Amino acid sequence: MKKLVLMLVTLAVVVTSCKGEKKEAVETKEAETVEVKVADLNNVDTAVSVLTWKGTKPTGAHDGVVGLQSGGLVVENGMVTQGEFVIDMNTIVNNDMAGSDGAGKLEGHLKSGDFFDVEKFPTSTFVITSITEAEGKLAVTGNLTIKDVTKSITIPATVSTEGGVTTFTSDKFMVNRADFNVKYGSKSFFDNLKDKFIDDLMEMSFVVKTKA
Repeated sequence: MKKLVLMLVTLAVVVTSCKGEKKEAVETKEAETVEVKVADLNNVDTAVSVLTWKGTKPTGAHDGVVGLQSGGLVVENGMVTQGEFVIDMNTIVNNDMAGSDGAGKLEGHLKSGDFFDVEKFPTSTFVITSITEAEGKLAVTGNLTIKDVTKSITIPATVSTEGGVTTFTSDKFMVNRADFNVKYGSKSFFDNLKDKFIDDLMEMSFVVKTKA
């Protein structure tokens, strides 16, 4: 009986902790000046480099990937010193409903003017402006451009090199889409949405590999 009570108490603590966990968006600041266009290096392997995404709403969540159009990473003594990723917004893919009509409809909606308006803004970019290291993790600051807005953000990442291929892997980070004028279903722009809103916070992460 004591063991059962102890197990129930432990479970309650875990559940309470999970409910109390709150994800926060990365801080956005004014964009920094960048003089070198690193994407011209074109040494990123776009076939295996992706931006992953996840969006949530009261009734559930959707996730997927977006491919890179081009990119460059400057690696010196095993460390990334500069980088630029050009994201091809026409390649937005939904994974959780892959192969269904629902996936196609969602992909079309995300590409439309309601969300990322890819006809007008076919690419997004992330341009690294500075990198610091602490406790084996990199704090990567860069200019993120979505639609017609550019903001400076800082994200945690790791870099590894094997067989001549350097891999830049970010942790998952949260971006507030309202900061980038992505308005559809957003409480930041519309009132009286009730439970029809879509969360402003988008979960994102990068896996970017250089060519061998």
